[in-house]
Amino acid sequence: MKKFTGIVLVYAIILSSCRTTDDGNSGNWKLWYDAPAKNWVESLPLGNGRLGAMVFGNPAAERLQLNEETLWAGQPNNNGNPDAPAAIPEIRKLLFEGRYREAQDLATKKVVSNTNHGMSYQPVGNLNLSFAGHEKAESYYRELDISTAIATTRYTVDGVEYVRKTFASFPDQVIVVRLTASKKGKISFTAGFDSPQKTETLVQNGDLILKGISGSQEGLEGKVNFTALTRIVPEKGNLTASTANVTVSGADAVTIFLSMATNFVNYRDLSADADKRAAGYMQGVARKDYSKIQSDHIAYYQQYFNRVKIDLGTTDSIRKPVDVRILEFAKANDPHLAALYFQFGRYLLISSSQPGNQPANLQGIWNDMMSPPWDSKYTTNINAEMNYWPSEVTNLPELHQPFIDMVKELAVTGAETAKRMYGARGWVLHHNTDLWRTTGPVDQAGSGMWPSGGAWVCEHLWERYLYSGDKEYLAEVYPVMKGAALFLLDFMVEEPSHHWLVVAPSNSPENSFTYTYRGKQERSTNAYGTTMDNQLLFELFNNLISASETLNIDRNFADTLRQTVKRLPPMHIGQHGQLQEWLFDWDNPDDKHRHVSHLYGVYPSCQISSARTPELFDAARTSLNYRGDPATGWSMGWKVCLWARFLDGNRAYKLITEQLKLTEHAKTAYKGGGTYANMFDAHPPFQIDGNFGCTAGIAEMFMQSHDGAVHILPALPDIWKNGKISGLRARGGFLTDIEWENGEVKTVKIKSSLGGNLRIRTSVPLQLTDGERLNPASGTNPNPLFKTYEIPAPIISEKAKLNPPDVKSTQEYDMPTEPGKEYVFTRL
Repeated sequence: MKKFTGIVLVYAIILSSCRTTDDGNSGNWKLWYDAPAKNWVESLPLGNGRLGAMVFGNPAAERLQLNEETLWAGQPNNNGNPDAPAAIPEIRKLLFEGRYREAQDLATKKVVSNTNHGMSYQPVGNLNLSFAGHEKAESYYRELDISTAIATTRYTVDGVEYVRKTFASFPDQVIVVRLTASKKGKISFTAGFDSPQKTETLVQNGDLILKGISGSQEGLEGKVNFTALTRIVPEKGNLTASTANVTVSGADAVTIFLSMATNFVNYRDLSADADKRAAGYMQGVARKDYSKIQSDHIAYYQQYFNRVKIDLGTTDSIRKPVDVRILEFAKANDPHLAALYFQFGRYLLISSSQPGNQPANLQGIWNDMMSPPWDSKYTTNINAEMNYWPSEVTNLPELHQPFIDMVKELAVTGAETAKRMYGARGWVLHHNTDLWRTTGPVDQAGSGMWPSGGAWVCEHLWERYLYSGDKEYLAEVYPVMKGAALFLLDFMVEEPSHHWLVVAPSNSPENSFTYTYRGKQERSTNAYGTTMDNQLLFELFNNLISASETLNIDRNFADTLRQTVKRLPPMHIGQHGQLQEWLFDWDNPDDKHRHVSHLYGVYPSCQISSARTPELFDAARTSLNYRGDPATGWSMGWKVCLWARFLDGNRAYKLITEQLKLTEHAKTAYKGGGTYANMFDAHPPFQIDGNFGCTAGIAEMFMQSHDGAVHILPALPDIWKNGKISGLRARGGFLTDIEWENGEVKTVKIKSSLGGNLRIRTSVPLQLTDGERLNPASGTNPNPLFKTYEIPAPIISEKAKLNPPDVKSTQEYDMPTEPGKEYVFTRL
């Protein structure tokens, strides 16, 4: 294939999309390339929340790799281990005697699931389009326009320009492919399915149909039936069919509709008719013309995408393909690529998480393997939660709902597991779940023996309330949060040294420590009273106390929680000046582990800040410095968030350059954590949470609202001297528009949806646009949605050397606001 024979034509296409719109939102939201995808992580993702497609863009052999969000291995089940109750006392005894490895081995044998370790998310298969004679295409160009959620492939063969447009329609719930040519009668191809599943392919009334059933796993028979139905509508020309293929000859244009469905109703019910569902979607779209289908799709998508606009400026780098821009990013001046990556994260969340659907899993909704890495499940010790970090702040709150719905379902299945495994009230979640909402510990005790997942997912329930102020919603989710707390109240035990209440057994997610027992050094992951567990419990219990006060309910339970909080271990600062990851000073400064779980209190929680807890702030920052910058892709996304919370924009930007490092591509020998050519996050392999984590981190660089005020430009890097971003949401129901020049605030517009006190924090003095002076803030913010909790004083090692936070000084102002009104501030 000749890539750029028509270089003038291709550059004209690129330059036409590089304009900056009048609203300041850079108009080029396109991932474009000068060659087809050679592998899956170069193909382009499309999705409508329920259906996913990866588009390869090969002129002679187009491949659409297909997913439907409820196509998983296995069937409804509960994987709790009934042997656990008898083993837990002995495991705790071993832990408190310092015999950690023995305790871990016993937990693997007696507590980890003895039925299955969760099921795999699986593909439907591929729709293949074969175009004879298109092997020698010229003037090749392909793109994913994330402002419209449409993928386009364009090329020329024998003087004829061919264009393919593909999208996953949100309102019509089908995947649509539109084929056109610059000359009439030139479109000819053959369509067929293939699949790694047990399937049959047939043709009925001209429609191409793939039917199958999901795979079995760990002895659990697959029982998800699925149907993929393709209808090909040519304009003129001929359509012929064989037993397993459909061929179009001599058409002017062609529209292809692809409908997919399963028999899944909910995590306990597989009684739907996949054939009828697929046919129903097809029947609905068949009554509409293509232009209406496309315009409805764009309108639906843009109601989400257009809420946030960002302009960091553009340079000549925008004229290069995205894979080249990623390769050069660390050394180039390409602010637009960071903005594109930010918006791409929002695009992926819109495309993989829609109200009423399943939440985005470890790979969103995109997967081409029967046994994908980590089964592409929901890993709840960081990854599933990270998927939803951008949802509230980047103005996509409706897309948070699938995750919240899953938490409600986990509260049901987790109650069964809590009773069966631990004889406890409430509900439990360990470090993984799947479509069937399994909640038992899986894999092995080193990672699976972590019963604190319920506390973490409940943080999302509370955060949603802080952004919305919706008390009816809070009353709805309060019982779920209470159930998570009830389990932990029953599960916690008193440790022998200080008589603190601790979670035992547990782990600091997936990290291990070295300890000495009877003069011998050993390593273990299972422990008790880990810092992250203590932070999770402190947060959940205090959130429930606040919810009880807000709703004026459950006072006795709130009193129980208050007394329990007093008995939780405080945070510890160790001999290296670090925030201890464990209850004991086991941290190794050379540890580069991908998880930084003990920094949960910095982000996504809000227990550590430069003003309120300066010693903990410095210790946590020291811990992150010890961990280093390069890591797995998702870990670097978390570190962007953390450095933003440490108010260090330049270090956060450095992490962005580490994450935007091209990996596993022909243009580089690098194989580590970073970004694939299609901008998917690379662990490696692909994990989508890194995309979402970095998007959230970039938002935190521009605006934060967790620490008692709306902080404007808290972590702006020097390299982004000028820019603007609008539409970011702050807690308290505030919507922000921010513009800056020479690294300092120029204008801030804040719209209040709820009213109440607005406390605004900046590094420069502000005034209202009419010149009116603002009132300096004093005391605690009276707005209850900005409430912060008093953090117990840490226990500090005598060997620790601490430093002051050394952050930029700020001013704070208070302004009473009214619902629906906008307030404009300028630099004084």
